[in-house]
Amino acid sequence: MTAFVESCVQTVAGSAGAVQRLTRRNPRAAKLLKALANKKKILVTTHLHPDPDALGSSYALYTLLTQKLKDAEVHLSVKGEITGGLNAAFTRYTNMSLTPWDDAALATYDAVVLLDSQPAFAYSPLPPDMVPTAVIDHHPSLGHRLQCAFCDVRTDVGATSSIIFNYFMELEMGIDPDLSATLLYAIETDLAGAARQPAKLDAIALSSLTLTADMRKLYEMRYVDLPRAYYIAYAQALLSAEVYDNLIVAHLDRIDSLEKPAVIADFLLRYDQATWCLVTAVNGQKLVMSLRTTDAKQSAGHRMGRIMRQLGYGGGHRSKAGGYIDLKSETPAEIERTRRTVVARLLRCLKIPASHGQSLVRLKAEE
Repeated sequence: MTAFVESCVQTVAGSAGAVQRLTRRNPRAAKLLKALANKKKILVTTHLHPDPDALGSSYALYTLLTQKLKDAEVHLSVKGEITGGLNAAFTRYTNMSLTPWDDAALATYDAVVLLDSQPAFAYSPLPPDMVPTAVIDHHPSLGHRLQCAFCDVRTDVGATSSIIFNYFMELEMGIDPDLSATLLYAIETDLAGAARQPAKLDAIALSSLTLTADMRKLYEMRYVDLPRAYYIAYAQALLSAEVYDNLIVAHLDRIDSLEKPAVIADFLLRYDQATWCLVTAVNGQKLVMSLRTTDAKQSAGHRMGRIMRQLGYGGGHRSKAGGYIDLKSETPAEIERTRRTVVARLLRCLKIPASHGQSLVRLKAEE
């Protein structure tokens, strides 16, 4: 037991040393605190309909700021519904206390910190003319130069929660077991699927947080109960899935949670003959989609941007991307026409003939 404890201590010490080496040249947490030093009322927020990484990083930063800025009133608020099986883990098992979102109240804050998003992104909760005080993100920018007082955008990092973990290490702040479990789960879910390899900071965060996390809470988050709608979505995906060489395409019907296409795309991409996966669905008056790839030489974000050109909005990382199109109508014919346009564009991008399509389920039954 003593040897095991010593090895754990060595692991933590090694992780702390690695973080120090990573940040020695460009410490950022102190700069963030300086940018917020004289602010009296601070809003911490993230993108619409947040996912676990958005929620986890926002909650962690809220915790950090409330401890470091004793004279400031810090609020954590998100716009849009927190729905879905994975997101439910946060509302059910964390101590997160959210201030109800109010567009009219934005003017009462003298500082706004936006996480896991950027002002120019379609899912930003902020009005177009509002410049946040700070932006912390890991997504590639859309070519717009950020004008905020503090900007920390690290596209080489797999999760925004890893960046906030980095801040705790820079400031030599402890992370309690509950928050450790929250951050660990957030990083895991953002790295999941698409065979995404953790960056150096992600790996350090994962190894460190594993030693300090409340494992019971982490287990509850990982294995949260799923509603029936999830199983219906999986059934729809499998029945509709078509294989075009190394691409899988599937369509869900109307969904109540934007996480479903992403989760199912991660699942379908595990098919051993696939390196690309596209899942589409209808949410409100939009056709939404998630694109995944394991092809290290290509970028899902770049492909999604090309597919959405003059159609809608799209972007993302090398291995993961998302997008949406505003539907002209919600008739089945219009939904199918729009979906076919998206699939046709992706097939052209990947240089795959449309005639190569086969049912995934029937294909598997024959093998």
